[in-house]
Amino acid sequence: MDYGKVPGIDKPISRLVQGTVMLHTSHLDEDFALLDAIWEAGGTTFDTAHGYGGGECERSLGAWINSRGNREQVVILGKGAHHNRDRQRVTPFDITSDLHDSLARMKLDFIDLYVLHRDDPTQPVGPIVEVLNAHHKAGKIGSFGGSNWTPARLAEANAYAAANGLKPFVVSSPNFSMAVQKESPWDNCLSIAGPEAAADRAWYKEQKMPLFVWSSLAGGFLTGRFRRDNLDTFSGYNDELVVRCYCTEENFGRIDRAEEIGKAKGLTLPQISLSYVLHSGLDVYALVGTRTGPEFRENVHASQVKLSADEVAYINGGA
Repeated sequence: MDYGKVPGIDKPISRLVQGTVMLHTSHLDEDFALLDAIWEAGGTTFDTAHGYGGGECERSLGAWINSRGNREQVVILGKGAHHNRDRQRVTPFDITSDLHDSLARMKLDFIDLYVLHRDDPTQPVGPIVEVLNAHHKAGKIGSFGGSNWTPARLAEANAYAAANGLKPFVVSSPNFSMAVQKESPWDNCLSIAGPEAAADRAWYKEQKMPLFVWSSLAGGFLTGRFRRDNLDTFSGYNDELVVRCYCTEENFGRIDRAEEIGKAKGLTLPQISLSYVLHSGLDVYALVGTRTGPEFRENVHASQVKLSADEVAYINGGA
């Protein structure tokens, strides 16, 4: 396992960040076995959110941490302030409420890295930066950042922080994968994949900002299940979303070239897709949703197989 550093967090952060959407307190024994296997494979960092599973994911993760007594080694990436059906929720009140809920569910005192799950550009950045700093000063969160925040909004927030002697956003969590979205799977989904996002990737590289990227398998498109000749066989919301958003000839070409490289390196398509995001030239931590210990270990193996800049360019369609 490779590890990196995030400003303001003293602990090493595993480059593979295990998600928690599969956790639930109704099957704690199963959850603990999975988390134990990930921990044994070097996975020290776990991604959760106020909105996942009605709180069950946070409760299960917290129960495991408290049972194993490894809080000082675990890094928690927590998220809050997700919108709901009725209103935008990126406000000081909602950030505070969600944070307190998450801490109570996990029965913990602080979250290492707290990320705002969404942005609301109609809200001024000042009060948002100030409330995050207040929670940091109170010892409830370590560092913080934004998911689905544009570089422009991040820059605005950090300019406010600099002008007022406050701590800035230090990470971002956008979508990033080998596949390029033909259309957004949901409103205000921000991706840094593909040629159109080149300026965003350049900004992150210039800023040296760590990226905690989600959906590196493009919602399942990069598992190999979706092929040019079977797209009319898929049904159900998630699969139909993949067909609509990712199933383009451009992306199938990327799969063809990735499989060519993967065959030479002994990697499956999902593994080469993971290696792609980790060796993109950016400071990337990949959020993964593995459901078994062996699957996580396969991801660890993939993360160790390096892709050169020329190989990444070839997958993208370059000569």
